[in-house]
Amino acid sequence: MTLPPPDHADPVQRLLAIMARLRDPETGCPWDLEQSHATIVPYTIEEAYEVADAVAEGDPQALKEELGDLLLQVVFQAQISQDAGGFTFADVADAIATKMIRRHPHVFTAPDGRDAEGQVAAWEVIKAEERAAKATEGPSSVLDGVARALPALLRALKLQKRAARVGFDWTDPNDVFDKLREELAEFETEFTAPTRDTARLEDELGDILFCAVNLARHLNIDPEAALRGTNAKFDRRFRFIETTLAREGRSVEGASLAEMEALWQAAKGDAAE
Repeated sequence: MTLPPPDHADPVQRLLAIMARLRDPETGCPWDLEQSHATIVPYTIEEAYEVADAVAEGDPQALKEELGDLLLQVVFQAQISQDAGGFTFADVADAIATKMIRRHPHVFTAPDGRDAEGQVAAWEVIKAEERAAKATEGPSSVLDGVARALPALLRALKLQKRAARVGFDWTDPNDVFDKLREELAEFETEFTAPTRDTARLEDELGDILFCAVNLARHLNIDPEAALRGTNAKFDRRFRFIETTLAREGRSVEGASLAEMEALWQAAKGDAAE
């Protein structure tokens, strides 16, 4: 049995009705019905990154589509909850609206003329108060609320920022350089040991990456954006190698490392770079 799609005039209500139909036990989609909060998470994360890609590309049409995909993830999660007798999409929207009012008293309740920097500081104070109010058992920590599921690079940055707010931080970027050199030396020691211990190498490499994030933070560089830029640069240069070889009727599989390195260097000097 098939039914015509919902035709609500309001776009949000139309989307909610479509999602409800997809999750209808009798007339819905088998795949949508099988999903849970946990199974949807990877798609939610992927859609968030695709939004970031659309922004980086400066493509408004793609951004509109990707934001729609991300919104669908929110609607999907809310519908799963509603089907189980839990919160609804309206509850999600109401909760975030209430939070925004609470975190912007200078706009909605008590104007104080603060600038953007002042708002960032006030925002963190309010969030700290919210975390304290939520703490029902066990000691609280300034690190509470930094999600463990965040990408490791982003979580490292957030952990460092939280610790820095209570004074656990270097004041001079040169000190971070010294620490990075120390971590590199420790990694090299493990790497050159007579018997390599993979677990220790992993641990030392993690320290290097964590320290690199710390250095980026002290230099006001977004490490995630920096790495995205490097990834894009690698993508461009490697595609240059593939394209150049293809013009010669060859493939990367048939080229030597020396040939590919020469083309890599050529890509670095290419006008497209």
